[in-house]
Amino acid sequence: MENHTMLQYFEWYYPNDGSLWKKVQQDAAKLKEMGIDSIWLPPAHKGMDGKDSTGYDSYDLYDLGEFDQKGSIATKYGTKDEYIQAIKAAQEAGINVYVDIVLNHLGGADEHEPVTVRKVNPENRNEFISEPFEIDAYTKFTYPGRGGKYSEFKWDFQCFTGVDYDARTQESAVYSIQNQYGAGWEDVLDTENGNYDYLMLTDIDFRNPAVREELKRWGLWFYQTAGFDGLRLDAIKHMPADFYNEWLDYLRAETGKELFTVGEYWSPYDPQAMLDYIDATEGRMSLFDASLQANFSRASKEGEQYDLSTILDGSLVSVRPELAVTLVENHDTQPLQSLEQTVEPWFRAHAYAIILLREAGYPCVFYADVYGSAYTDKGNDGKDHEVTMAALPQLEALLQLRKAFAYGFQRDYFDHPSCIGWTRSGDEEHQGSGLAVVLSNGEAGNKRMEMGAEFAGKIFSDYLGHCDREVTIGEDGWAEFFCEAGSVSVYTLKAD
Repeated sequence: MENHTMLQYFEWYYPNDGSLWKKVQQDAAKLKEMGIDSIWLPPAHKGMDGKDSTGYDSYDLYDLGEFDQKGSIATKYGTKDEYIQAIKAAQEAGINVYVDIVLNHLGGADEHEPVTVRKVNPENRNEFISEPFEIDAYTKFTYPGRGGKYSEFKWDFQCFTGVDYDARTQESAVYSIQNQYGAGWEDVLDTENGNYDYLMLTDIDFRNPAVREELKRWGLWFYQTAGFDGLRLDAIKHMPADFYNEWLDYLRAETGKELFTVGEYWSPYDPQAMLDYIDATEGRMSLFDASLQANFSRASKEGEQYDLSTILDGSLVSVRPELAVTLVENHDTQPLQSLEQTVEPWFRAHAYAIILLREAGYPCVFYADVYGSAYTDKGNDGKDHEVTMAALPQLEALLQLRKAFAYGFQRDYFDHPSCIGWTRSGDEEHQGSGLAVVLSNGEAGNKRMEMGAEFAGKIFSDYLGHCDREVTIGEDGWAEFFCEAGSVSVYTLKAD
């Protein structure tokens, strides 16, 4: 069986010129050749800012770039027809397509209405700091631009748990909506801010059975319209776990498809929270390994002071490898974004070697590491900052290594604070497979490691070209492998 690799096919600052869906069509064959087996596409529906929206501010889930709403027909990424063509092109190239699902909130309501609310302490959402009173809340979503096509469902205050704006007084705060389904927040696992049900905009209330039924209908419509292969679920820590249990069971039963699913439960410093969510969803979905990504960020910033032998500590991939989607960066962690947690350029090849060349986890490559990115945005200091993210030069070689060589039994040598390594013994299915990896965050390093007696007398060389020493495997199957200072080397059988 071949190793599979996912690519997040966008970044936050991708231009809003409607070109992404067309780019998928152009790139699909090359991506497959590069070693990409699945792509995660950004939200396809219309956001509250129209063509300026990344899609995470959901306005109309049924508008995939078809209706004149929020100032445009197309979304930031293109039109509905281009989206469907992009999915087909990827699938024809042998690539699975995972679509981004954003169901925690809606934004950009068509009308406001009088709603009874209570103001809450934003740092402890369970603490009410007012008696019930009335505001004008933007909670009516009627979609006049769509005119009832695909669905006539209208959203109002009974469909939401909270808002953050009173149109009557123009005041911003966190307001808990008092509707027939509850006077407080929904039960979610995350206890940050007391209860982290409310994240942003107009928060959907999954206690309302009509909402659940509408979102199930939409999910099936979306599948029948787009024909995707899997799902990426946004902001799941802010939603009750039982909703996605019901929603995924319904979608899988109706489509008869496995529909691989990965959820974003971003809890980098509390790995137990991710395990609790896996328990609550009974393994229905994989999760992004936020803890491992945080380790990469920290290791890249601390340099030689970081103990590399601990790089997997607390990671999801170390305890639930079958449900871990590993990553180095994403659109939220990139510079100037909400969860900024960057991995310094010198360490990115190290991090990618760890997620691509080891046995455990389903690796997800980031768009900017393939294509690069350059942009300007405001930082927390209110000033504009220019950012350049260069493509990672070694990435294509690492992808080829994963596809051709990273197979077989794994032996780990995480036994030194600044130099670690591992070997893979290869398998019969992939001729010439097997490799040895050594990486250092300090001085030039060396590591005595076992490849196996079947490699006795064989000569290995660094596929990445960082270290020019050739290594001959001893009669006992062991050898000394080397890497340069602050570098990574991957040894494979030298071609005859």
